[in-house]
Amino acid sequence: MAFRVDERATDFREIDRFEGGVGWLAHPDERMQRASHALAVDGEVWVIDPVDAAGIDDLFAEFGDVAGVVVTLDRHKRDAAAIAKRHRVPVYLPEFFDGVTGDIDTAVARFSDELSDTGIRALTVVDSRFWQEVALYNPADGTLVVPETVGTVDYFLAGDERLGVHPMLRLNPPRAAFRGIRPERVLIGHGAGVLEGAARAFEDALDSSRRRAPRLYVETAWDMLPI
Repeated sequence: MAFRVDERATDFREIDRFEGGVGWLAHPDERMQRASHALAVDGEVWVIDPVDAAGIDDLFAEFGDVAGVVVTLDRHKRDAAAIAKRHRVPVYLPEFFDGVTGDIDTAVARFSDELSDTGIRALTVVDSRFWQEVALYNPADGTLVVPETVGTVDYFLAGDERLGVHPMLRLNPPRAAFRGIRPERVLIGHGAGVLEGAARAFEDALDSSRRRAPRLYVETAWDMLPI
């Protein structure tokens, strides 16, 4: 299994469908399990951290016209520019993101506490020289999109966790960024999201992050050993 596949996907696997949006895996067999999402707000579609795939525009069309493409992690530029150009919309970046626009060869718009006028809140999760991340939270339907801090792929999970904190954040998870948030669903940048019991799974991931870190590190190291 390849860790990451870079060529344009000829198909995709749908994930995380709910009334207000849908997700997809452009390369479902890669170990990174890069997940992308489309959120519907007032008849418009906001495309989040997309990996492009043949036929993906038909998926967007189920929810409306594309209003913008959003990058929520400095490392998740992915195919944002290509999809934005195709739909003649900007790529939206958080105001505090530095060093990202040079790799995006199309129009860029910035947002701060709210994504345009959608009512979707932008939560600053990590703001450092090496890691810049925002989460998106829609209080209207309880949808929380977290691109990197938590995930469901194997290298995020310790033991029987449904949702796990990124290995590099395990010892100091960014709890303060999510204070007061109890999501109905958690959509993530790596793996299928959590659509049932999301608030409990998310709280458990953050609260047990440090305690379960040694187990995750041992399991990850074991998986990397040659067989």
